[in-house]
Amino acid sequence: MDSKNPEIKKWKPGVSKNILLLIAGLMWIGVGIMLDGLSYSWLRAEKPDSALLALVGGFVCALVIHHFGFLRVADKNLGRILPMEGKKCVFSFMPWKSYILIIIMILMGFLLRLSPIPKLYLAVLYSGIGTALILSSVRYLRHLFLIKK
Repeated sequence: MDSKNPEIKKWKPGVSKNILLLIAGLMWIGVGIMLDGLSYSWLRAEKPDSALLALVGGFVCALVIHHFGFLRVADKNLGRILPMEGKKCVFSFMPWKSYILIIIMILMGFLLRLSPIPKLYLAVLYSGIGTALILSSVRYLRHLFLIKK
């Protein structure tokens, strides 16, 4: 297919880098809220002491995952998005290889939920990843507001 074909170009969902930053930030927040919500639903069924301990463990995990994992991913994505000029594909807020990784992570999450691992332990993992995603999403939104000025 010829990318210079105007008939094809008009169907390309092109957006500015501001929109890419907004999509990335909102996507990370949305997935983080979903994971934290699952964690919360599992912790409601636990004894209060166990649930509190799991929440604290999840928060500690979140800080580690945020600092040593997701900030690097966000910075790598920002390094790719920020220099962009003009309109880019709406799906380019992350590289194509990451879509494969996300499919694998969704499958792993599904298998973990079906596994015999107690939900209390899964709640720690899910809240750790969910909260880390929310914390790391701030990086995208901060850059979005810096560009707006």
